[in-house]
Amino acid sequence: MDITRKVARLQGPILVLGGSGFIGANLFRTLLGCRSDVFGSASRFPAWRLKGLPESNIFTADLLVDANRELLLEKIQPRTVFDCLAYGAYSFEMDSRLIYKTNFNLKADILSRLEPRSISCYIHAGSSSEYGDKSAGPAEAAGPSPNSEYAVSKAACAELLYYFGTKRGLPCANLRLYSVYGPMEDSARLIPTVVQCGLQGRYPDLVSPEISRDFVYVGDVCEAFVDAALNLKPEHYGESINMAPGSRPPSAKSRRRLASFSASPPPRSTGPCPTGAGMCSAGSPTPPEPRNASAGRCGPFSAKACR
Repeated sequence: MDITRKVARLQGPILVLGGSGFIGANLFRTLLGCRSDVFGSASRFPAWRLKGLPESNIFTADLLVDANRELLLEKIQPRTVFDCLAYGAYSFEMDSRLIYKTNFNLKADILSRLEPRSISCYIHAGSSSEYGDKSAGPAEAAGPSPNSEYAVSKAACAELLYYFGTKRGLPCANLRLYSVYGPMEDSARLIPTVVQCGLQGRYPDLVSPEISRDFVYVGDVCEAFVDAALNLKPEHYGESINMAPGSRPPSAKSRRRLASFSASPPPRSTGPCPTGAGMCSAGSPTPPEPRNASAGRCGPFSAKACR
């Protein structure tokens, strides 16, 4: 079934929290391109990722303010909620108070406000950072081993969702996202950096050849959100689901692919531990097979998309 028909089956209105961020904006645009009862939140407007979208579908407010959260839910009355709000994923987001306030406290309040409402589902954008030091292909059910305040906050939110789903019956799930790439990605990330360096005729700094990453295209992530919402059953409420292709090309292979575009070899490199996803647990609502594998191609990506 194509994405348009899938989106049409979602119960609306649909709310995308964090609709001006990289993943949130891609999801917001995908959904709004299929139906009109889709709304996204943004902390400020205009926002470059939301350029061209109708202002009537954008709720602009600081959701760290209690009154704004209640106003948002009262105005939209959402049946399906996709939560892509996060702080701390980038190296310049260092405020530990905001990390916990955004990634845990805010989510706890939103879940409590959604509980008495008639919602179809709440799908949360988790992170492979929840595994922390257990980054070398951990099983989906492996416990967290956080190694940063961001990882602590994301792991805590996953446990919060488990509690709301299994003990309080809230239809919710946590999509544990790996290395997502694609249009509107922050320019400091790997794929935009590779594109920009290529345009300048040089290579970017690369990690160790032994390092592997589970890259997943943002279009596949958007479809996974929709599939999770459509297929979430009571026995899976509160579960965390790994969102990764499960095929991790090592950096040595990626380096050879880069070298194939140039007569000169890429520079030597250094880096940390590998990061990749383990297998999904039996019976979990497994995301679809990725349509865009990074080992084969980078999807519809361009220099313009990463500016």
